[in-house]
Amino acid sequence: MFSKKSAELPSSPLPANPGRTMASKSNSTFSVLGSDLSITGDIKASADLHIDGNVDGDIACSNLVQGETSTVSGSVEAENARLAGTVRGSITARELVILKTAKITGDVFYDALTIEQGAQVEGRFAHRESKASDQKATAPTGKPELVAAG
Repeated sequence: MFSKKSAELPSSPLPANPGRTMASKSNSTFSVLGSDLSITGDIKASADLHIDGNVDGDIACSNLVQGETSTVSGSVEAENARLAGTVRGSITARELVILKTAKITGDVFYDALTIEQGAQVEGRFAHRESKASDQKATAPTGKPELVAAG
């Protein structure tokens, strides 16, 4: 009934090369802050971040998803952000989606912007590349040119 196979089982449950397995998983990781969490302090993540709880501090990450019940009191910097909760602070993102449940108080800097009808934003919107176009609008003499809006 018993064979030598049971004796041949590895003594450790870890794979033969754990570093390789963990490295491949870290490329697609994300962190979740549940609705029961309240964090005071800045958050910096190289991975994607999903926040349902409350953060009192600045957030910097590659991709951010904010749940409807979440509150962030601080600035947000992300490559891509999808906001559905409350943000009190400036937002800087390459691609920004503001959902209808979002309530934002602060300036918004973006490359691409989508706002659902019903979202509440109190602050200024500025395209992140506007600094380069502002410099082009000034003539070499230092006098501003008139630029017609298309």
